[in-house]
Amino acid sequence: MSGKGGAAAAGAGKKACCWVSEILEEAGIDRERARQLRRQLLEGVVLMCQWQLQRMQQQPAAEPAAKRGRRGRKIQVE
Repeated sequence: MSGKGGAAAAGAGKKACCWVSEILEEAGIDRERARQLRRQLLEGVVLMCQWQLQRMQQQPAAEPAAKRGRRGRKIQVE
């Protein structure tokens, strides 16, 4: 048999980290580049969280519900 079944059976004993390393290697991403991407992603998440915290601090704490956004409309159902 050839195809996916043979490849899956041959690599059944591999650990997940080995599979990830092979996929990254095939994509042309080495360990250092993966580390840089991970760091950049985490810095982006931190920046987004800081921005959200600043927005929360700028908004008035006791804002009436009617002023916050859209209100529901009354409709009749027949």
